[in-house]
Amino acid sequence: MAKLLVRNLAISLDGYVAGPNQSPDTPLGQGGMGLHEWVFATQTGRSWFGNEGGETGVDDDFVKAGEIGIGATIMGRNMFGPIRGAWPDEEWKGWWGDNPPYHHDTFVMTHHPRPSLPMAGGTTFHFVNDTPEAVLKQAVEAADGKDVRLGGGSSVVRQFLRAGLVDELHLAVVPILLGDGERLYDDLGTLPGYRVSSVVRSPAVTHVQFSKA
Repeated sequence: MAKLLVRNLAISLDGYVAGPNQSPDTPLGQGGMGLHEWVFATQTGRSWFGNEGGETGVDDDFVKAGEIGIGATIMGRNMFGPIRGAWPDEEWKGWWGDNPPYHHDTFVMTHHPRPSLPMAGGTTFHFVNDTPEAVLKQAVEAADGKDVRLGGGSSVVRQFLRAGLVDELHLAVVPILLGDGERLYDDLGTLPGYRVSSVVRSPAVTHVQFSKA
């Protein structure tokens, strides 16, 4: 049965997955790129941009594992782009250029739906205004037996956690403080049924994995 997985969600020591003042020039907010330097130092991360070299080991293993067995992705509108409110037009097609890295159906949760957007490489963005349960059902069907990945931002992850829909949660805890921005830990309640299943450290980051009991 397909699982809903959060993988390699980078988070600061004070609980932020993006910094403040997100914009087209600073998509991860002020200081937010510091959350992902560990990814771009790995061999896998460098290969995404056509670069050779990079570190192997624990961090690279987690980055590679994050791509395995995924058949669909769910994300929030803030992860798709910086535009808020009603779409002024359909020109914005995401941060990733003409060939996004997903290569499968990707469901963007938004209060302002728009027509589905097919892209090069097999990615199709679907803009959906529905409950987490209904969106997950669509994603599971699209995944066709594979798992579903839940991306950011923090608001979307919180929604699925509160609903108890996340099967596995992997936080990559980066030793920086952002002080403001998009915080994961607010309004989560007691999160019954989740337990820490693994803690693995590298010099750059601490990987904490949670799973449903």
